[in-house]
Formats: sequence, C-alpha cells, structure tokens
Amino acid sequence: MKKKIDITVFGCEPDEATVFRKLSHEFGVTVSLIREAVSEDNAKVADGCQYVSISHKAELSEPLLLALKDAGVKYICTRSIGYNHIDIQAAGQMGMTIGTVAYSPGSVADYAIMLMLMLMRGTKSVIHRTEKQDYCLNSLRGKELRDMTVGVLGAGRIGQAVMERLKGFGCTVLAYDRNHKAGADYVSFCELLQRSDIITLHVPLAEDTFHMIGREQLEMMKKEALLINTARGALVDTGALVEALADGKIGGAALDVLEGEEGFFYYDCTYKAVEHPFLSTLQRMPNVIVTPHTAYHTERVLVDTVSNTIRNCLNFERSLGNV
Repeated sequence: MKKKIDITVFGCEPDEATVFRKLSHEFGVTVSLIREAVSEDNAKVADGCQYVSISHKAELSEPLLLALKDAGVKYICTRSIGYNHIDIQAAGQMGMTIGTVAYSPGSVADYAIMLMLMLMRGTKSVIHRTEKQDYCLNSLRGKELRDMTVGVLGAGRIGQAVMERLKGFGCTVLAYDRNHKAGADYVSFCELLQRSDIITLHVPLAEDTFHMIGREQLEMMKKEALLINTARGALVDTGALVEALADGKIGGAALDVLEGEEGFFYYDCTYKAVEHPFLSTLQRMPNVIVTPHTAYHTERVLVDTVSNTIRNCLNFERSLGNV
C-alpha cells in the first residue's frame, strides 16, 4: 500500500479546515492545517513535505520560495485562479511547480451583476439615507439593465458566466478578448470602451494588463459609464479613476478589488487608520461602491477550492509516477 501524500495548508481559515479534514479522508491524503499565512519564519513547518497549499492573500517572494524549497517543497498550489502574488520566474528557476485552482465562475459572475444593479439604482445612497430615517425617493431615477450595453473585458470562464447571466436581462453585450472563446459579439478594446454603458473586468493581472484602464481609456468611456472590477485592483489606474469620477467623466464605479489592498483587506480595521492614498476618497463618493475582495466568497467556491487543491497535488504526484 502506497503512503498517503501529505499537504501542508498555510493560511487555512476555520471553514476551509473543516472541508480539508472531510475531503482529505475521501481522497486518501493527509493534511497539516496551519492558520497562519506562509512566511519565511514558518516555512520550516513544511519540512519534509513536498506539497504546499497557500492562500491568494500570501505574497510568495524569491526568499520565501527559497525557504520552502529548503524545506523540501516541490509543488505549491495557490487556492486561487490568479497567481500574480507569486514570483513565478523564481519558482521556475528553483525547479518548483506552481498550480492554481479552478472554481465555480458563478460566484464572481453573480457578484458582478449585483454590483451593476446596485450602481444603476443608486443603492449606496438609498441605504445610507434610509439608515438615517430619510425615506425620500432618490433624486436620480435608476436605469434598467435591458436598456444598457454591457462590455465584458475578458471572456474566460468568469467572463462567459457574466455574459450568460446578462442574456436573461435582455441587454446588449459586447466582449473583448484576445482569443474569441465564447459565442459573443466581439469588438475591439477601443470600441468596447466607447460603446458600453457598463464595463466589467474579468482578465488576469499581468504585465500587459497592468493599468489597462488608465486616463486614456477613461477618456474614451461614456460620461455616464459605470466601471465594475471584481478581478484585480491593479488592472485600473486608481489615481486616474479618482480624477475621472471627481470630474464627472464617468458615472460611477464598483470595486471589489483595489490597487494596494494588501494589508487592510481581510482585516478588521475598525480601531486603526487605513493608509491608502485613495480609499477614503472613493468611499466618500456616492457613486462608488468598495467591497473587500469578497466576490469569490461562497460555499460552492470553498468546496471547489479545497477539492481541486487536493486533486492538483494528487495529479502532480501521479506525474511523478508515484500514485
């Protein structure tokens, strides 16, 4: 009988731990669950373990990767679709393999649609007034999604799920992607910016997508256009966005991710000041919604993430001929 593989899981939240314990028995693996995020200080916890799982909240720099390599780690699976938090080049040079997990695209797609509807109906100001016992109608009438043109930047699994949901609202949907992978009305990047009433971002963060929405792109957008970002914060030049919103060059924005979110997203900052150049300004704007990178946070995604983490490790083990 072959020995069970062991997976060291860093940054393991209590709800993740419950699912890891349950599924580890079903898959026939053992798991070591560590609540703290992986760091150079605790990398040695994985000593002798070839398989490590990390959260997308952990930044894996070259020194940290080296510490994990010294502990014997060969395969790192991030519990996320993206891997911009990992120094991939350094990992490759060290002979370490990086894996990502696929999870239900419906989580982010549902959330993106919700943010669109909230912006269109001025929900932020309505809720704030109601909490103050002001029950007057909003001075600005909302719009219906069927009357809008929605531009989807990125037609991967999540982008396709967004487009599928938008069909039910009867709106016009435009798409931009380098690869035409879905049945959609594909247009150029510039045309999508110019024609769309709502623009929603669903592309990975890479060198060529960093600040893909900057001053030039914001100038192309309609004055009433709404920007939705549930992908990665650095896709948007936040300084340029704040200026465009303040000058009334676009209609509003809903940001579930924010450039420079590390260090305060996922933390209770009730009793301490958050140091960020634009956060407080954005939060004061009635036409801006900021949420803490929570679009993916569903029960279905939790199970998908844990099960696919274990599958990835087993598949890597099989590729070595050990299973």
